[in-house]
Amino acid sequence: MTIIEAKNISYKYPDGTKALNNVDFVVNKGNIVALLGPNGAGKSTLFLNFNGILEPTEGKVFVDGKEILYNKKSLLEVRQKVGIVFQNPDDQLFAPTVEEDVAFGPLNLGLSQEETKNRVVDALKRVGMEGFEKKPPHHLSGGQKKRIAIAGILAMKPEIMILDEPTSGLDPKGASKILKLLKELNNEGMTIIISTHDVDAVPIYADFIFVIKNGKIIKKGSSHEVFDDISVIRDANLRLPRIAHLIEILEKKDSFKSSDAYPLTIGEARRYFAEE
Repeated sequence: MTIIEAKNISYKYPDGTKALNNVDFVVNKGNIVALLGPNGAGKSTLFLNFNGILEPTEGKVFVDGKEILYNKKSLLEVRQKVGIVFQNPDDQLFAPTVEEDVAFGPLNLGLSQEETKNRVVDALKRVGMEGFEKKPPHHLSGGQKKRIAIAGILAMKPEIMILDEPTSGLDPKGASKILKLLKELNNEGMTIIISTHDVDAVPIYADFIFVIKNGKIIKKGSSHEVFDDISVIRDANLRLPRIAHLIEILEKKDSFKSSDAYPLTIGEARRYFAEE
């Protein structure tokens, strides 16, 4: 079942820059979808069209089968269903304390103080930040800020969470914690859409992948359908997952005989070598 659909959308900024060019993008309910592409490809702009922060210059966006109409009622409905976590959490955190920040969304939805408090407690627990309620957000580390930003969206209980570069600026352990949290949320039924440069994590977590360059979708499909097209990956200034890149080097430099598809994860590599 389709939960987000962009039909032939384009977007031009006021200065004339065309950031999106006839993009079609479909997300099925309950999936984790990854959007890959170089800096400036249009990833963030596309995401901002998914919950009505930006209105496409051309084309239409549908959320749960309903077209976004850009009036107050329609946008409120969309933003209750679609939560966005920005790449830089400092763009999202503004309140004097963590608990006030996380409470902002639920209070704006008109929820009671008691319900809001319960949601804040639950959201902070989910991201492992209980005990930080009275801390000023600007005193936290980058990883902690990222988790607080996610908690602020979780407190609104959206059906869809969109995250722009969720592991950017995090150390490997912090990045792993964020990705595991997203997988847990997905297992509970939440649809997840992420943009990322972490091509090693994508085959592990993503059900479907889109590749964008210069505002156009240039490839889409499963992990193998995307990463097996090496020319597209390199054209988009991306790289293969390290496991696949190793096999590629062994094949070219050491006369290693490989199969048609390179392994993309450690698990695939184990099975791959066990069969050799």
